[in-house]
Amino acid sequence: MIDREQALKMLDAAGFDETLRNHALETEAVLRGLAARLGEDEDVWGLTGLLHDLDYRETKEDPERHGLLAADRLSQELPEEGLQAIRAHNGEMNGSAAESRLDFALRCGETVTGLVSANALVRPEGMTGMKPKSLKKKMKDKSFAANVSRERLRDCEQIGLELGEFLQIAIDSIEAIADQVGLAKH
Repeated sequence: MIDREQALKMLDAAGFDETLRNHALETEAVLRGLAARLGEDEDVWGLTGLLHDLDYRETKEDPERHGLLAADRLSQELPEEGLQAIRAHNGEMNGSAAESRLDFALRCGETVTGLVSANALVRPEGMTGMKPKSLKKKMKDKSFAANVSRERLRDCEQIGLELGEFLQIAIDSIEAIADQVGLAKH
């Protein structure tokens, strides 16, 4: 299996801009947090989160290929469970159904990054002191982080977590890397 340094080099080679790189790092952090909570392999889950959008720049105009191309490229780098999760995170477009715990974890874990980041950017204190209650309130406002699928966030129930606990894991995971992804207030 690929190591984290090699994975980061792959992201750089794929030409990720700062926003996409931050999303990848946040997704990695959330997936590692979920794996720790659920007793899963933190490296497999984390690297799957880090690399899930590896093909994004090439497939943004051809979303039916997004996830499929990345999984193909990573076939020698990640175990099959990670490859399947990468395919399934865009299942609505590419036809790969989410079935496993990792599949659903990646779907909700990569989605929550948009909600947490948007909330951190509008709060004077950034990530500090963010609570699931405030994110739940923001979820009710359809215009806030409008591109974040509220339905997909509820995929957390498919991995055995209620929404509040899932949001707390996401907050804690992203807060731990806030300085790396531009969400730390100084």
